[in-house]
Amino acid sequence: MTPVQAGALPLMLQGQDVQAQAKTGSGKTAAFALAMLARLQSEQVQLQGLVLCPTRELADQVSKEIRALARFIPNVKVVTLCGGISIRPQLASLKHEPHIVVGTPGRIQELLNLGELQFAGLQSVVLDEADRMLDMGFLEDVGNILRHTPDTRNTWLFSATFPKQIRALSQQFQRNPAEVTVEAQHDASVIEQRFYKVETSAKPDAVLALLLEQQADSCLIFCNTKIDAKDLTDFLWKRGIPVLNLNGDLEQREREEVLVQFANGSCRVLVATDVAARGLDIKALPLVIAYELSNDADVHTHRVGRTGRAGETGLVLSLVAPIEMGRLARIEALGDGDANWSRLPSPQNKSLPAPAMRTLMIDAGRQDKLRPGDIVGALTGEGGLTADQVGKIDVFATRAYVAVAGKTIDKVIEKLRAGKIKGRNFRLRKL
Repeated sequence: MTPVQAGALPLMLQGQDVQAQAKTGSGKTAAFALAMLARLQSEQVQLQGLVLCPTRELADQVSKEIRALARFIPNVKVVTLCGGISIRPQLASLKHEPHIVVGTPGRIQELLNLGELQFAGLQSVVLDEADRMLDMGFLEDVGNILRHTPDTRNTWLFSATFPKQIRALSQQFQRNPAEVTVEAQHDASVIEQRFYKVETSAKPDAVLALLLEQQADSCLIFCNTKIDAKDLTDFLWKRGIPVLNLNGDLEQREREEVLVQFANGSCRVLVATDVAARGLDIKALPLVIAYELSNDADVHTHRVGRTGRAGETGLVLSLVAPIEMGRLARIEALGDGDANWSRLPSPQNKSLPAPAMRTLMIDAGRQDKLRPGDIVGALTGEGGLTADQVGKIDVFATRAYVAVAGKTIDKVIEKLRAGKIKGRNFRLRKL
């Protein structure tokens, strides 16, 4: 078990409220999911577990993990309820009451107001990444939701940091919570941090030099503003680096497709703001670049925590202009010592190889009873691919995405259009 699992899971299994401080990627989802499933009575068709998450992406990831852990328990229904999409299919999914609901506070509050959620049988409530919910202004909704839950429920609160508003929420809604604290700073033997002194005007060229030097399969670049993120994205494209930009102005479907491509290896480089990257969970992310330091030292800790997960090592490269030295002092004060200064590489006469995979979108999903196995069967049958040419598959309510070996994608689309998936013809396109 990871430290947070070893610390929190026994307490939750004993029926205690828990307040756990753990960084992103620490294994907390499995901890609260196992505790929730251990007490679940699947033969009783009523809502027994509720997980509140700050973003739709995180809610989707949590739902997938709960479903995976629940697959040996018969007939467990897990429903994801988030804003940004039509409420009508969600209302239909609630006609038969689920055992577990995972969702964002705004949509859960909306469904509660409509009388579509029944909390009488609720045994456990999880507040996941509570500090991010605070940042996004969800705390009032969270309080309103908790007031509608039974007093007998357990409340398990997970957060990377504990600002005073989160502590106040805990005091109001938890009963003598056991505190579990996992070291907030990152293990230097797993994640290496390097800092570079760079004038602001020279930062785009510095990012290019670092990307070409490292040749990482996957890199997430953090910018503090949407304008910087867009300008850096444009700069890299003009220099032959295929890159995607994740920002708050994207429609939900566009955002989903950016995240899918980055997670499945169809895109090597993603430029994002901290707000836009919330809920992003990429298990194998070898490189993070901070285009500039965050004003908030805790946010820097979150950035660092994106890499070095699941037993992998990671590298975080931070560009620091003279005006940012005060921010660096706050980061050093929060951490274990002084910054590790490095020298920027010379301009590289290299290119970044194209990603090995491309993403195919299938215009059908869970509502069409389409499963990953059906997609694999079609690709290795009608599509003519071998198993190692098929990558990550993401199935959503009305769409599915699959990574395939890049050179094969046009041929695969042609063959699938001529054939069928699960006996039916679905619209296909490459991203």
